[in-house]
Amino acid sequence: MNNLPGTPKTACFMGLGYIGLPTAIIAAVAGIDVCGVDINPEIVEKTNSGSLHFFEPNLGEMCARVVAEGKLKAYSEPIPCDAYFIVVPTPFKANHEPDISYVKAATQRVIPLLKENDLFVIESTSPIGTTEKIVQGIYAERPELKGKIYAAYCPERVLPGNIVAELIRNDRIIGGINGDSAKVAAAFYKMFVKGELHITDSKTAEMCKLTENSSRDVQIAFANELSMICDKAGINVWELIKLANKHPRVNILQPGCGVGGHCIAVDPYFLTSDFPVESRIIATARDINNYKAFWCAERICNEILKFEIQNHRKPVTAIMGLAFKPNIDDLRESPAKYISTRVIQTVDSEILISEPNIKKHDVFKLTDYAEAYEKADIVAFLLAHNEYKTLEKRPDKIVLNFCGLANFVDTDIKECL
Repeated sequence: MNNLPGTPKTACFMGLGYIGLPTAIIAAVAGIDVCGVDINPEIVEKTNSGSLHFFEPNLGEMCARVVAEGKLKAYSEPIPCDAYFIVVPTPFKANHEPDISYVKAATQRVIPLLKENDLFVIESTSPIGTTEKIVQGIYAERPELKGKIYAAYCPERVLPGNIVAELIRNDRIIGGINGDSAKVAAAFYKMFVKGELHITDSKTAEMCKLTENSSRDVQIAFANELSMICDKAGINVWELIKLANKHPRVNILQPGCGVGGHCIAVDPYFLTSDFPVESRIIATARDINNYKAFWCAERICNEILKFEIQNHRKPVTAIMGLAFKPNIDDLRESPAKYISTRVIQTVDSEILISEPNIKKHDVFKLTDYAEAYEKADIVAFLLAHNEYKTLEKRPDKIVLNFCGLANFVDTDIKECL
């Protein structure tokens, strides 16, 4: 394949979730005719109406525009295109082994449509070597395509709540199964990515994605471990970290109630599963961050029992936040959900749950954040949502500030003379 094909004019995105749909929309804005595919008929219907099935700033208007212009149309089955992108979930099994069955299933649906010079890209987080194995599977079923399609692994790096800007501005890793594949994939992404495109092989790109999120998990674990040590030692962890970060080569992250989301809380298991002996720090970090959620739940339960003993009545407790990070409606792998469930199941007391970014939840009865704060004797802040920053500290409230909400942090740090 010495004569590389032109940039794909049509693209099929298999999966219209938190990453697939935004990428499909941005590609459509760039002028590409996009086919979006999802197995959920409600998502297909909603997309074709020009609306989102989740909240993401600035994305709704873009979706409505490209649908109205006919640049994006959603289907339940793929249609022939020049490029195919696999953007489906890759969860882990009960034993924390990666589950790439969705990637395989999505690939099976496009194999009959592939033709010479097509581009095939996996964006889903994957174990090392997955792209090469999937491509070999394609060749096994379509031997006439061997060496005649371009394939790559190109992971995303985005932050929910800022997906549009980050899909466009962030640097991108382009991991081809060969040099020509990387060049063809890079030409496609260059149509809408303003960040730098870094060319490598598919295995390195897969490892890079896992490394980035495992690194962040380890750094968060250090902060979470510090917070538990400080709690036992009677030290203000927020003040401690602020002081320690005055060192020119120290940058400790802020602790929280655990780690959630479909990246940091999941991706490290792809390494610990395949490399159990070599990934000891990564495995320990996962254990620490999982334990932090349990620790937070126990702290809340103990505070409730302590209040009942001292005041001879059951307290009203407000648990503030359910999402996995501030100011989003995404609850995937959220430690706050685990904490809320454990507290409700452990204590016989009135528990109010607040999550201002969603209107309702199938399991938890939600209470307006201001009402929950007003009624509560004990307030446990799990997330620093913007709404919570408007609340004023009151002496009649027992506050458990697991997220470092600034208006509830006591600090004795003096300004420099």
